[in-house]
Amino acid sequence: MSDTVFTWHIAQLERETADGYVFTAHYTIDANDGTYKAGAYGSIGFERPEEDMIPFADLTEEIVIGWVKERLDVEQIEAALQSQLDEQRHPSKASGLPWAA
Repeated sequence: MSDTVFTWHIAQLERETADGYVFTAHYTIDANDGTYKAGAYGSIGFERPEEDMIPFADLTEEIVIGWVKERLDVEQIEAALQSQLDEQRHPSKASGLPWAA
């Protein structure tokens, strides 16, 4: 079994047009173990920084992912995605008819 790779992306940003202040980030997390895949989507709001706001044009996906991860319980989210992969690999529930096999 391969190690799970978690990939974070920013799907969209919401900002004030007057000064570029980003107040919401929409993000995705993809989990892939080489065989199975799972994913999650969310959004998170940010407080206006008191100083040194990065200009909108200078933001990178890595910067914003850092902001998102600072506000979330990354370990808990990735553990939940890992549980989804584990369930795909070894299902705990099934359906069907015993006589139709």
